[in-house]
Amino acid sequence: MAENYSDEILYDFTPMLKAYKDGRIERLTGREFVPASLDLTTGVNSKDVLISPEIGVAARIYLPGDANPAAKLKLPVVVYFHGGGFVVDSPFSPLYHKHLNHLVAESNAIAVSVDYRLAPEHPLPTAYEDSWLALKWIFSGEAQNEEWIRDYADLDRVYLGGDSAGGNIAHHLAIRVGSEQNTGSNINLRGIFLNCPFFGGSDPIGGEMALVKTIVDNLWVFVHPKEFPGHDGPWINPAKDPRVSGLGCRRVLVYVAEKDYLKDRGWYYKETLEKSGWFGEIEVVEVEGEDHVFSVFSPDGENGLAMIKKVASFINH
Repeated sequence: MAENYSDEILYDFTPMLKAYKDGRIERLTGREFVPASLDLTTGVNSKDVLISPEIGVAARIYLPGDANPAAKLKLPVVVYFHGGGFVVDSPFSPLYHKHLNHLVAESNAIAVSVDYRLAPEHPLPTAYEDSWLALKWIFSGEAQNEEWIRDYADLDRVYLGGDSAGGNIAHHLAIRVGSEQNTGSNINLRGIFLNCPFFGGSDPIGGEMALVKTIVDNLWVFVHPKEFPGHDGPWINPAKDPRVSGLGCRRVLVYVAEKDYLKDRGWYYKETLEKSGWFGEIEVVEVEGEDHVFSVFSPDGENGLAMIKKVASFINH
């Protein structure tokens, strides 16, 4: 006999997810899986690694097609965190697999695309802790058993990047790197790039529309337990974080899109860093006519390609 599920919806985050009052979670996207492989379009190769079998944290590693171990040429490392509101998607989806193939081909870097656990089954701060675990793994002796890391990774040129929720994660890992720099940490972080980062706050800013802001605020409530800081906690609003001046890198690139509901948050992030006393350089690029994380959805479109070229230049600066 089929189970009798209630159709009463508690939260509707279409097109990502619906949560029902009986506790059922219906993910509407991000469930597709594409295997790691040699991509014939870009020449980039990929493979999957299990970082923590105990909790299931994994990653997909990408290697440029012209990487040559005989040349002994070490490549920059990009640690990437996917978007999806902390609730959907993975490095193994066709969307992110294609995006990372294009980014790696253009930047000639190794990429480690992290598979962190999703809310609400694993509420925040799980995504941050899983992502930190993955970053620490790259610098561990265990990672040296992974030949692509051992033979090609230049651990003095590490960058963090991500889109939407992944941009939020990249920022917070950079904060954590900064807070641990005086404790003998071996993480040398060169920079971070944030694509339409998922930030917020209690008070609307710029052109934020009330209806859309309500949806974003509700999503934030949904992904963390009640004891986690609210809409003006440092996890969602960098302006409320007393540690923000200690961001653990000296270069930041932020992309925002003209039609994106999070656009003003990206610009506010720049203002926040510049006022904080952080000693570094930040650039914000706004792309006309585009919407949220456009380069992920269309990495081979005109604006997507232009952005990826810009990010590649940032990585190879």
